[in-house]
Amino acid sequence: MKLILNILLLIIPVLLSAKSYKVTYEQYNKDKKQENGITFNYSNNIAYLSGVDDKIKNYTDFKNGENVSTIKYSDKLYKDVTPFDSLPKPTFSDNPETILGYKCQYASYSYFSNKIEVWFTEETKAKGSPYSRFLPKSNSLALKIVVNGDRNIIADSIAVLEEYIDQKYNSDDALLVTKAEFDEIKINSRFIKLKIFEEETINFDNGILPAQEEVLKRDTTYHFSKGSVIMKKIKLTDELKNSGMIFAKLRCRSNGDAYDRTGSVFIIPENDKISVLDGYQFGLDKLPVNTDNKERKYQGITRNKAYDPVIEIIRFITSFGSDYFNDKNKINNYDWDDDVIYKQEISSLIPNDKDEIWVGVFVGNYDKGGHKVSLALDFHPGYNENDSIKFTKYIQPLFSTVNTLEMSGQNYGKLFDNDTLRVDFDITDKIEDLTLLFTTTGHGGWGGGDEFNPKLNQVLVDGVEVFKIYPWRTDCATYRLSNPASGNFGNGVSSSDLSRSNWCPATLTPPYLIPLDSLKLGKHIVEVVIDQGKDDGNAWNVTGVLTGKIETRIK
Repeated sequence: MKLILNILLLIIPVLLSAKSYKVTYEQYNKDKKQENGITFNYSNNIAYLSGVDDKIKNYTDFKNGENVSTIKYSDKLYKDVTPFDSLPKPTFSDNPETILGYKCQYASYSYFSNKIEVWFTEETKAKGSPYSRFLPKSNSLALKIVVNGDRNIIADSIAVLEEYIDQKYNSDDALLVTKAEFDEIKINSRFIKLKIFEEETINFDNGILPAQEEVLKRDTTYHFSKGSVIMKKIKLTDELKNSGMIFAKLRCRSNGDAYDRTGSVFIIPENDKISVLDGYQFGLDKLPVNTDNKERKYQGITRNKAYDPVIEIIRFITSFGSDYFNDKNKINNYDWDDDVIYKQEISSLIPNDKDEIWVGVFVGNYDKGGHKVSLALDFHPGYNENDSIKFTKYIQPLFSTVNTLEMSGQNYGKLFDNDTLRVDFDITDKIEDLTLLFTTTGHGGWGGGDEFNPKLNQVLVDGVEVFKIYPWRTDCATYRLSNPASGNFGNGVSSSDLSRSNWCPATLTPPYLIPLDSLKLGKHIVEVVIDQGKDDGNAWNVTGVLTGKIETRIK
C-alpha cells in the first residue's frame, strides 16, 4: 500500500502540471482567406492531428520520434509508422520571421515537384505540424507553411486548454503494415467495390442451354447464347444508389481464343418491358424486329413502347490472345501482358431509382476455351451533397446494333449500306443535362472493309444534324504487348498495330457525348447515318443512350 501511495504521489503532480494545447491555423489561397481552417491538439508528447470521428487518425509521437497513422478497415485496425529520420529532408537557410511573437527559423523542401516552405520554432511547449511529414526539427512547431508560393497555412493561435486532453492513442492495438499497404487500405476504405464476376469463362459451347425459369435468382451467374454472354442480377442498396462517381473495371484474358473480338458490358434495369433477357432465355422471336430496305431482319436493336435495348456501359475489344498465347509466341524483348484491364466511368448509366439491375458481359467468339473475365463496379461517394435536393437519373436506351445474341443467330449491324437507323422517343419531363451517349465501332474485312477505312458517321435529331465524325484510332501500336497472337507482316508491322475505325485490339471505346439540352417536351426522332461500304462483311456496332437528371425534392 505504501508503494502505491508513493507512486500516486509522484504521478498526481505530473498530471496536475500537464497541459494540453490547441494550435489553430488559417488557410489562404493567393492571399484569399479560406473558410476552413486547420487545428490540432498537443498533449503528453503527442500531436493529435485528426478529429475524434475521423476514419483515418494521424499522430505525431514526439516521445518515440515517429509519425503514426491508423485506420480501421474490415473490423481490423492497421497502422503505418514513419520514424522522424525517414521524413523528407529539408534545406535550411537564413529567412527568419516572427509569428505569434516567436522567432521562427526557415526550411524548404522539394517534394513531388512542389516547393514547400516552413517557418518553425523550438520555443513553444506545443509541438507538431499540420503537415506531419514536414517537421524540420524533431522538437519544433511549424507556424507557417507555404506551398508553391500561393497557398499559405499560418498559425492564428496557440491556446492552453482548460482541461487536460487524454485522447486515446491506439497505436499499440494496431497491426503494423508498410506504407504501400496502408495506402492501399486507405484508398479501398473510401469507396465500395462490388464484385460482379470473378474469373468467369465466356466461350462458345453448343451444349450450354439457357435458363428458362420465369424467376431467375439474384447473385447467380447465368450463361446465355451458347456461352458468349454471362449475366447476373444484383441489388442496388441506397448507399450504392446515392454514389457520386461509379466506375466499371473489367479484366480480360484469353482462355484459348487467339483473335480480337467485340466485347460489351451492359445492364438491363428491372422493369415491366420486354428486354434482351427475354431473347436470351426464350429465343430471338421474343424480340421486336427492324427490317431494312433489303428485307434483312434485325432483332431487338431499337426501343419501342414495349421494349428497351440494353444500356451499354463499356465497349471493348479483346486482345490477340493475352496470357494464353504468351509462352506460345515468345519474341525476344517482347514482354507480353498477362491480361488487359479496361476501366471507365459510368456514373450517368447506373440508375438510382431501381432496386435491382442485370449486369452482363458479351464477347463474340466461336472458341471452346474463349476468354476469362472479371468485373467489378466501384461506387465512390459524392462531394458537397445537398441533402434537400436529389436528382433521379434519366437513362433511356434508344438503339444498339451490338449483336450480343450473335451466337443465337442475331444479325450484324449491316443495315447502313442501304438504310438509316431511325428511332422515335418522347421527352415527357424537364431533363437537365440531356445528352446522347453515342458509341460506334466499324468492322469488316480487308481492302474495302470499313474496319480499315475511315467512314463518316452522322447523327440527326428531328432532321437536324447534331453530330458528325470520322471515328478513327491511330494509336493501336501502343498496345502491341497485349497482343501476343497478332500476326506480323513482311514490312515489320503487326496486325494489332493497324489503325482502325474507332477501336484497337485490347482497348475500350468510350462514347461520344452529344448535348441535346435544347430539345423541348414532346416526340422526337433520332437518325444514325453511316457511309458503310458494300464489301468485306462490313458492319457497324452503334449504341445510343439518352442520359440526364430529373430534379426531385426531398420533403
